[in-house]
Amino acid sequence: MEFRHIPVLLDQTINGMDIRPEGTYVDCTAGAGGHSFAIASRLSEKGRLISLDRDPDAVRAASERLAQFGNACVIHRNYSEIRSVLDELGIDKVDGILMDLGVSSYQLDEESRGFSYHGDAPLDMRMSKEGQSAADIVNTYSEEQLARIMFEYGEEKFSRRIAANIIAARESAPIETTSQLADIIRQSVPQKARRDKNPCKKVFQSLRIATNMEFDHLDAGLDAAFESLKPHGRLAVITFHSLEDRIVKQRFAGWCRGCICPPDFPQCVCGRKPQGKLVNKKPIEADQQELDSNNRSRSAKLRIIERSEQ
Repeated sequence: MEFRHIPVLLDQTINGMDIRPEGTYVDCTAGAGGHSFAIASRLSEKGRLISLDRDPDAVRAASERLAQFGNACVIHRNYSEIRSVLDELGIDKVDGILMDLGVSSYQLDEESRGFSYHGDAPLDMRMSKEGQSAADIVNTYSEEQLARIMFEYGEEKFSRRIAANIIAARESAPIETTSQLADIIRQSVPQKARRDKNPCKKVFQSLRIATNMEFDHLDAGLDAAFESLKPHGRLAVITFHSLEDRIVKQRFAGWCRGCICPPDFPQCVCGRKPQGKLVNKKPIEADQQELDSNNRSRSAKLRIIERSEQ
């Protein structure tokens, strides 16, 4: 399958990043190159774009998409390694950074990648195609570990029942496919829950997050990205579920906070100054036109922060 992905909140993101033609920018999640292409199109010959992605399929697709731009390159790295990448390229600070989190349309639609519960494929879910797979987690983690992953990363209220049924099922044979896991999940939740929405969504989300250590990389990536911005440089982050959005919101709030002295102090003694300011105080969401054309934009939220003078 061709690597295709419709970039979400494209115009809002590019406008919010305030692209400078001679600036240096990083797209931390290149995907099929949609956002990267829009950034590169706005750069002059003196501008520069570095796009990263941990998925080798995405690197190939984005490289082809950006081949016409002599000032753009695509690198096979995780965005949590942004500081190392910039150091290797001899770049100190950049003018803007974009993170488009979550899973791409291609990864969901390509059944062989094992991200979707709609087909029957190996239970993989590895964005990098390397390391521990979702099947490894399902077949080796304890009942307590599985329940915790589903509850913390998927907010699944039937996590204990599903975990218990996974343990029971794998005693007979390993759980190796997406359809096997989906059947166990459906059999583990009440009929009413199955009618309200597909009960597999939260569990598959939680396993994907655990398999790819998404929150660990997000924590490291946010800090490294913000530290890599020039004064007035902007960091734009697109999230797709409440857990990752909460991480971004709280990190942005911390960077925007000034004095942290106790409220009963008569005057500030910490001397702490805000490191950044919010470009949009409330998250930007898709308008009706985008929702009609791309259903996967319905949960997207865009937050942008600008680094202060240093």
